[in-house]
Amino acid sequence: MKPFLLLQHRYLDEASENEYEAIQQHGELSPRQIRRVRLDNEALGTMDLGDFSGVILGGGPSNVSDDPNSKKPEQLRFEEELTQLYDQIFEADFPFLGMCYGMGSVAKYLGAPVSKEKYSEQVGAATIALNPQESDPILVDIPENFIALVGHKESCQELPDGCVLLASSVSCPFHMIRYKANIYATQFHPELDVDGIIFRIKAYRRHGYFKPEDAERLIAIALKQEVIAPQKILKNFVNRFRT
Repeated sequence: MKPFLLLQHRYLDEASENEYEAIQQHGELSPRQIRRVRLDNEALGTMDLGDFSGVILGGGPSNVSDDPNSKKPEQLRFEEELTQLYDQIFEADFPFLGMCYGMGSVAKYLGAPVSKEKYSEQVGAATIALNPQESDPILVDIPENFIALVGHKESCQELPDGCVLLASSVSCPFHMIRYKANIYATQFHPELDVDGIIFRIKAYRRHGYFKPEDAERLIAIALKQEVIAPQKILKNFVNRFRT
């Protein structure tokens, strides 16, 4: 099979490695089946989409809605690179899965407002409800309501034009969308299980997602959750587009 292109932008090395390992595990991908690019410290360069089965964009501490003057030079660079890559992906309807940051990035590219005004969610578990009026190949065998792990400061404020709404939560109405037939974005983390969220709570305890003193409480809450369905969505995406 052709590899999947994994785009990451987590500035913490340990968090980047943890995300990489989670995508391997839950996507059932070997290192040879992933072409990994850390956008936070290397340029994307020119990519031929024909070399890949699909593209996966990970989450991270960056926000598309931040004031450009406050963004790191690396973020300004990789946002421009992503826009150029999206020009190819969206024209070709090329298989794409954007996770967390990927939702804001896709929404902004499609002209929808993204901000911290409404719909942010604290680090933890959320109940995600599938849209009963829609069906999708990568949601096969996913229950109508399931627990997923979340944590985001910004959110899409409106459904982007041309997108199908696939899933929502009570506090965030735009949790999973599809554009055309093959382009997906999720606000929740399909790569995260309980061990993964505990790792990130520890890694990002001083990054503004929650008060540092709340870390142990959030870990205790996470330990009570059963998080199974989101990883199946990641696996379904990979299996659908393996070539």
